[in-house]
Amino acid sequence: MFDRFASRGLGIDLGTATTLVFIPGKGIVLNEPTVVAFDVKSKHVIAVGKEAKQMLGRTPDTIRAIRPMRDGVIANFEAVEELLKQFIMRVKVSGLFAKPRVIVAVPSGTTDVERRAVRDSVEHAGASEAWLILEPIASAIGAGLEIDSSFGNMIIDIGGGTTEIAVIALSNIVCNESIRVAGDEMNLAVVDHLKKKYNLLIGESTGEAIKIEIGSAALSKEEKSMEVRGRDAIGGLPKAIKINSKEIREALQSPITEIIRAIKLALEKTPPELSSDIIEQGITLTGGGSLLNGLGGLISKETGLIVKTVDNPIECVVKGTGKVLEKFEKYRDILV
Repeated sequence: MFDRFASRGLGIDLGTATTLVFIPGKGIVLNEPTVVAFDVKSKHVIAVGKEAKQMLGRTPDTIRAIRPMRDGVIANFEAVEELLKQFIMRVKVSGLFAKPRVIVAVPSGTTDVERRAVRDSVEHAGASEAWLILEPIASAIGAGLEIDSSFGNMIIDIGGGTTEIAVIALSNIVCNESIRVAGDEMNLAVVDHLKKKYNLLIGESTGEAIKIEIGSAALSKEEKSMEVRGRDAIGGLPKAIKINSKEIREALQSPITEIIRAIKLALEKTPPELSSDIIEQGITLTGGGSLLNGLGGLISKETGLIVKTVDNPIECVVKGTGKVLEKFEKYRDILV
């Protein structure tokens, strides 16, 4: 049965790289970068989301564009609060709700203090109630897994700031690993590679674009190349170079190895009966980081298990928060 309060609620995936908002009955109504730009002197927020992301690395001294979330937690409390306020105002429909109930997904490895910071930010942004749900559970619900059965499901959610690995049964996390290595670390690995090998300075946004364009986790049939522009670290002048997918794959090996190590640790901690279920069911892969070419196949090779990447993996967490809102009483006990 559709919860009568669901239409007055919002589900939010407050991600390190991207923030998504879900309204039951409407679906995903907002998908914007988690970026804030503000005036340095007055602290007045100039832009949030896509408009602010376009300013990253391009602002004069009077303006700062920042990513207020780092590794899945709040790095700048005031900026996150303002970002949430503006996003909530954007998705409000006249007469739909005054102060919504909000469910926010948080990494399973966050501390009580970090969770409190998220809850406070949401409440200050205008929520009537602020509830938290652990990202692996939200992702599993959004992916359509039956989390309330005794059958074990393993989910891996690779976001921007964290990789969440969990085995779920009976609506709870039985064992998990949460590491602060994910898409952002991959971007930085690309940035560091170009600096060390070519003395070329580029920003994180360019590193991300390179990863998406020619990055891969394993050898691909089609090797690609692209031109990259930046600033020479020695001479200080603009510089352009050509790079290929092989060297970017090598640059990405360090963060990918850490992710695979964490997956194996989670599997080692899994009770034997649930291990049997995972052999039968396989691993479900979600999150934006799962879109890296060849990553699912590499995880399958390293673990010997079937790995399934869901459709629209970036949307799983926020869809999970929406489903929880729709059946709030059913899922109340799994909320933090």
